[in-house]
Amino acid sequence: MPAKSEKTGKEQPRRRQARGERRIAQLLEAAASVFCTTGYTAASTNAIAREAGVSPGTLYQFFPNKEAIAIELGERLMSEMRRTYGEALAPVDPATPLEEAVGAAVDRFIDFNCRHPVFYTLMHGSDIPGRMAEEHDALHATLIGRVEALLTPFLPDTPAADVRRTAEVCVGIYKAGLELVLAHEGEEREAYVRELKNVLLRYLAPLVD
Repeated sequence: MPAKSEKTGKEQPRRRQARGERRIAQLLEAAASVFCTTGYTAASTNAIAREAGVSPGTLYQFFPNKEAIAIELGERLMSEMRRTYGEALAPVDPATPLEEAVGAAVDRFIDFNCRHPVFYTLMHGSDIPGRMAEEHDALHATLIGRVEALLTPFLPDTPAADVRRTAEVCVGIYKAGLELVLAHEGEEREAYVRELKNVLLRYLAPLVD
């Protein structure tokens, strides 16, 4: 009997922890919806609690304010985005057609942003929390470096400074196109994705040839 009681005692904290994680995930999902609908500035903890179907008091058990919610949400998304970088911008064989390399990278990034539209809302708003802004800047620098590494095999005789500049232009083009992609849905969204790929290819092709 004591052994059973000891086992039950250990399981209870684990169950409480699991319930807490589910509640946090529920609140973050609700926050993502509210941020996308109203923007970060206009969002409130009351609106997030309402979207999650819980009381404000329940929300405050896990987060002291909406900035803490945004930071937690942003950190989770940036972690996933870093994994996306690794998959989308892995080194490729120089024999790989440029169109194939560009298309695969764009598709992975678009997929991430379409699944998590709040990432764009938080990272490109003028009112992004300071800590998130710093982490986003670091993430952006990492992205430039990965794009630079992806382009280098296609531009073997190009000075490193020029490859870096080309990587920065590619990222700028992508970000400008992403806003248009996210503003549309269905077939129209797919059309904008194709246009984005075409713009990148037309920019890069003369440099690679």
